[in-house]
Amino acid sequence: MTIIQILIIVFFTLLFSFIKRGRDLFLLIASVLIIFWLQPALPIRGFDFWIPTLTLIITIFSWYITTDNTFNRKNIFTLVIIASIILLLNVTRYFSFAQIFTPSRPPQIEITFIIFLIFGLVLFLLRKISASFLTFGLILLLGIFLILKIPAWTLWLSSSLRGFVGQSVETASALDIRWLGFSYVAFRLIHTIRDKQAGRLPSVDLSEYITYVIFFPAFTAGPIDKIERFIKDLRQPFAGLNTEIFFNASQRLIIGLFKKFVIADTLALIALNDTNATQVNSTFWLWILVYAYAFQIYFDFSGYTDIALGIAKFIGINLPENFASPYLKPNLTQFWNNWHMTLTQWFRAYFFNPVTRWLRSWQKPLSMPMMIFLTQVATMVLIGFWHGVTWNFTIWGLWHGLGLFIHNRWSDFTKAKASEWANTSTKQSILNISGIIFTFHFVALGWIFFALSSPVTSWNVILKLFGVD
Repeated sequence: MTIIQILIIVFFTLLFSFIKRGRDLFLLIASVLIIFWLQPALPIRGFDFWIPTLTLIITIFSWYITTDNTFNRKNIFTLVIIASIILLLNVTRYFSFAQIFTPSRPPQIEITFIIFLIFGLVLFLLRKISASFLTFGLILLLGIFLILKIPAWTLWLSSSLRGFVGQSVETASALDIRWLGFSYVAFRLIHTIRDKQAGRLPSVDLSEYITYVIFFPAFTAGPIDKIERFIKDLRQPFAGLNTEIFFNASQRLIIGLFKKFVIADTLALIALNDTNATQVNSTFWLWILVYAYAFQIYFDFSGYTDIALGIAKFIGINLPENFASPYLKPNLTQFWNNWHMTLTQWFRAYFFNPVTRWLRSWQKPLSMPMMIFLTQVATMVLIGFWHGVTWNFTIWGLWHGLGLFIHNRWSDFTKAKASEWANTSTKQSILNISGIIFTFHFVALGWIFFALSSPVTSWNVILKLFGVD
């Protein structure tokens, strides 16, 4: 989001907070409109309109296969609201002055009616929901995720869509398809489907479910909230803003804006990237570039989180914290317990813990070190894949997975000796400070693979940093 978009969102959020009434309806309508408004323009004709529409269709489908509610009056009203918003946005194709919520001219309205009809028939045919539909929902989400994250598959989809709408296939690019917010939407949907399979998903109506999945302050950059925590806030009566809430929310918002648009954007001018990685030959300046990127990515991510938390507080929603001074932690395990916390908690709950339990259930279980090695490396590689299925993100995941395993083994081996040695406050401070410095540099070197697109370029940068090349 740009700073102008954020300020517009803040203005209307504050305006509503003074009105006080109808918060649920406001959050639903605002979230639906904003996913269209924030979606970037795409070169494939009409696709920047269809992507937000598909987000809503997939969300409604996920609610349908996880809910015990029927289409009662409230849920039907929600469907009518969403369909009406989509159709009204579609109608703006005939009024050029009204196209402020879509990045380009919407497609023909009759296509929208056809898609509504097909989706309605699908829901009608799936009146009897079985466990197999939950599995299908997971497979569908993972399939879309892979198509969006594997560049070759994204290029294939771009070529196919261009051919379908009659555009040039030769100019197809993987960058043609940018599905804003899908990663975070997918995590929330998978969370609800897996919790339904486990029998712990709370009962929610369609309006609550959609608001949770596409909640506009957290739609593009998180944090990844849990539905049971989110709906507790959503169901609390909203009495409007008081001085304390307004001050706290404003303070969080201002801090986030300063982090993102002052610190992070300034650091981005000198941060490591593919261009300056090959142009800078000085070891000293290359370290400056690496440090700049390490702090730029932190202030960028944590800044957006502060902005999301601040805006949400204005309307009575307390989103979970996502960053807690991660660069001041004395080891890699604590770093990951405090960096993008909702992401690591999600992977711990829906991958690391289930896989660990599965490995322990074997007739001949693996040794504890081997089990820790497999689960930690696999988890971090998957987190790398979440950012993109490329060699560099794979190496970045391996870097942290191996680092976590080595720290785990080293900690067990030296715990008694370290506590025996650090028997004064001075020695404890030395141990902590040295751990912070070492952990920060380990993470900073890992960011090289994250920032660059080629393993060869990344390796050359590492060699230059240590004066080898």
